[in-house]
Amino acid sequence: MPVIISSDSRPQDTTAREVGTSLPRVSVTARPALVVWAGAALLQFLMVWWLHTKPSGWFGSILTPWDNQWYVQIAEQGYPHTLAYDSQGLVAGNNLAFFPLYPLLIKLAHLISGLDAVTSSIAVAWLASAAAAVVVHRLGLELFGPRAALALVVLVFTQPMAITLWIGYSEGLFLALAAGCLLAARREAWLTAGICALLAGFTRSAGIAVALALAVAAALAMRRERRVDWRAVAAVVVGGLGVPAYLLWAGLRVGSLGAWLTIQREGWDTTWDWGYATWHFLTSTLQRGSDWVPVAIAVLLLGLAAACATALLQRSWPPLAAYGLLIFALTVGQSNYYHSKPRLLVPALLTLAPLARAVGRAGSRAAVPALVAFSLFGTWFGAYMLTDWTYAI
Repeated sequence: MPVIISSDSRPQDTTAREVGTSLPRVSVTARPALVVWAGAALLQFLMVWWLHTKPSGWFGSILTPWDNQWYVQIAEQGYPHTLAYDSQGLVAGNNLAFFPLYPLLIKLAHLISGLDAVTSSIAVAWLASAAAAVVVHRLGLELFGPRAALALVVLVFTQPMAITLWIGYSEGLFLALAAGCLLAARREAWLTAGICALLAGFTRSAGIAVALALAVAAALAMRRERRVDWRAVAAVVVGGLGVPAYLLWAGLRVGSLGAWLTIQREGWDTTWDWGYATWHFLTSTLQRGSDWVPVAIAVLLLGLAAACATALLQRSWPPLAAYGLLIFALTVGQSNYYHSKPRLLVPALLTLAPLARAVGRAGSRAAVPALVAFSLFGTWFGAYMLTDWTYAI
């Protein structure tokens, strides 16, 4: 029976019997994460059904809010060749603000399945979300152990604003690619890690956080081995190309290298201000806030900041720490809408790591009620924000 010794010195049977059983084995390992994912989806949409006030068509309207129209428009018509302007001649938002991978997958799903672009956007989002659940679970197994890994999946998919992982947005795809890069880097599968980081960079501007995490992982591995691993170096280079490549392409397309930043600033009031807008929001809300939604978001942001600090004190794996901290910094360091910040922090992972580890160490009598309470609040919060506070998405 032929045996090949792989780079990790574990024998791999290459017979047809072993190859034929590999897929069932993968499905068995994915089953816990997919069960949690399905249960979280059911709970989330039960919450939406409970809160929604529209008698008909509520499910479709929830799955395709706001920015979904931009993604679908890109899939159907492509990107414009010029900036957009309003009636006063000022630069307005256009779909160049949105990165290309998710719209490309929508178009591919449409061509393959024959579904319309809107339905294809939902299908892609759900498949990406399911893949994210599996990869997050595998990453949790590598970092924290089985109980904490399953808890991490529960927390990720029921956290406040986790509802964005099921709507026609790119959050689920980005989370799958980010977690995939971290998992591959943990296993020193550099080619896979580099490709995931590259694709994450073509999905959202936060892909730079994935590229940073990969660079940290590669540096740690080479320092440990005391040699330059050119596969790791190549992965870092490739993984870091996604975001700058798209920004350069968008700039050249409309004849202005800073076009993407201009569109973000003029169309979505998003610009880097070193956290001034976030600080102003927090201080004014905590001093004089009368609406419970801003107050709740302020408390959530402070809690997530504390969770990041706790994760650092627990000496989280440095690539995960680098990724999560940069996601957090990019979110609070910009002047975008305050009510969108919890959504932008959904893929951070680091903010949920301390709670996942605590649940993993706790007994079932303590862990189960805590997870149930967290899940009920998180799914209710997302459903409320999407049905009653419609600008949150």
